[in-house]
Amino acid sequence: MKFRLAVLFTGFLFFCSNAFSNVYIRYSNQDSKTYTWDVKIAGVMTKVEFGGNRTSTVTVQGSASECTVFSACGDVRLTNDVKITIKNGCIVIG
Repeated sequence: MKFRLAVLFTGFLFFCSNAFSNVYIRYSNQDSKTYTWDVKIAGVMTKVEFGGNRTSTVTVQGSASECTVFSACGDVRLTNDVKITIKNGCIVIG
């Protein structure tokens, strides 16, 4: 009985941790232009706006801890709590 309860509880915790995942992005946009790019997270497409001439954060809501940003310079895969720099319309990680 205790074993079944432990397995059930572990499964519940696993489900909850995945159900509330998202990707938190800290960015510094060095361009004066505000960029709105398509983002894919957990198979779902959404749009994210990165304001011009600012350092800020954006949270991509979804059930995954990584996402792909589709910019003019190519696709960039980002993980949770990543720092990026946007310069000349391109994303640089770090």
